[in-house]
Amino acid sequence: MTLPRPSPHQPFHVRNLELVHLSQLMALTSGASEIVVGMIDGPVAVDHPLLAKENVRVLSDERAQACARAGRIACTHGTFVAGILAAQRNSGAPAICPGCSLLVRPIYRKVTQDTQLPSATAKEFVEAISGLFDAGVHVINFSGAILSSDAGGEPQITEALNQAAKRGVIVVAAAGNQSEMTSSAITRHPWVIPVTACNDLGLPISQSNFGASIGRLGLRAPGDRITSLAAPEGWFTASGTSAAAPFITGAIALLWSEFPQASAAEIKLATLQASTLRRNAIIPPLLNAWASYQTLATKLPRR
Repeated sequence: MTLPRPSPHQPFHVRNLELVHLSQLMALTSGASEIVVGMIDGPVAVDHPLLAKENVRVLSDERAQACARAGRIACTHGTFVAGILAAQRNSGAPAICPGCSLLVRPIYRKVTQDTQLPSATAKEFVEAISGLFDAGVHVINFSGAILSSDAGGEPQITEALNQAAKRGVIVVAAAGNQSEMTSSAITRHPWVIPVTACNDLGLPISQSNFGASIGRLGLRAPGDRITSLAAPEGWFTASGTSAAAPFITGAIALLWSEFPQASAAEIKLATLQASTLRRNAIIPPLLNAWASYQTLATKLPRR
């Protein structure tokens, strides 16, 4: 198989990584394999030539086979998010934490028109998050949406997220791309970190959702014209909160790799409090991964 050419957008990725001070943290580590990142998304093309496939595993589910049909948008979405987290370093994708273990739990196959995010039912989300708990994950990335017609599932979602807090599993969720002031059972849960998208100058992009709970609980990360891996190979460029969320998830995975003795609460607090921006606005502060590292370094021994 011929490898795809390096992404022509690599310098743009460097600017995005430097914007949130991930470059300094990535210079220290590519992640530790014992730190397990759970990914609730579409299926992933695990044979992509630029994916760090030795550290990628799919939690058994028949929907994982959907990648057999080339061109499915949900498969491209899942592979795109996986590339931000676990592409090989220097591949041209962000490749934030390829040394960590990535555990993929596919739950959907299509993208809804109203949210521009892949969607699933509340039942599918709860089953997925519970399965990832049992697999021993440290942090979960959810770059999707819950079907609005499934509002009756909100208590089950809330209970699943309560369990995440009790088990010490951090949950990072895309805030959505409807250009609205809104929230959901996921993004307003106090244990979840909702993520909005910004451009390479740090300015919010217009399609991101915002709101009081998102501004209070969340973070902002690069999500404008991000290039990552496509399925079954090659490149895919997209904008939105789906692209932004794994920047936060990847930063958390690297921090936990460097400070394995830290609790989930310590990692989450350091990630959220590194910014000096007051949390009284609908737009959350920008991630500062290096400040988060320095906060933890003053309290805990490094690996």
